[in-house]
Amino acid sequence: MNNFTHLDKNGNASMVDVSQKNETERFALASGIISVSSEVMEAIQKDAVPKGNVLATARIAGIMAAKKTPELIPLCHTLLLSKVAVDFELCPEKNQIRCFCSVKLCGKTGAEMEALTGVSTALLTIYDMCKAIDKTMEIGQIHLEEKSGGKSGHFIRSEAVK
Repeated sequence: MNNFTHLDKNGNASMVDVSQKNETERFALASGIISVSSEVMEAIQKDAVPKGNVLATARIAGIMAAKKTPELIPLCHTLLLSKVAVDFELCPEKNQIRCFCSVKLCGKTGAEMEALTGVSTALLTIYDMCKAIDKTMEIGQIHLEEKSGGKSGHFIRSEAVK
């Protein structure tokens, strides 16, 4: 007996059957960070990146990616998302941009992968738009901050990681 929900009794990859689950309100929030040079940070703050408004473009990319998660991650269910929001927190003193992606829906399975995919794609978009200025940017610390809904209940990372 295994504890992996995406494997059948023979160990083959299998999509989880959620048909018997109740629909509940679901929420997921993920975050991640991109470390940039001071030159990139200044260009983003002044909206002076030659490719255009970096954060506006990254926001749209993150929202689009969250909506397309089942096309990117094998065995993810297609979800009818009610809300996807991508926000940024600039930390010029550290030359970092923190990205947050929140996802809401009413459904039979959670939206953690959608939130994580949204953050990842938004950060990759920042990299893509700024790589002509600096190719040494680093993306990291992508993780789930919070989730609610479903039988596993409410999870808050800050309470779980001590």
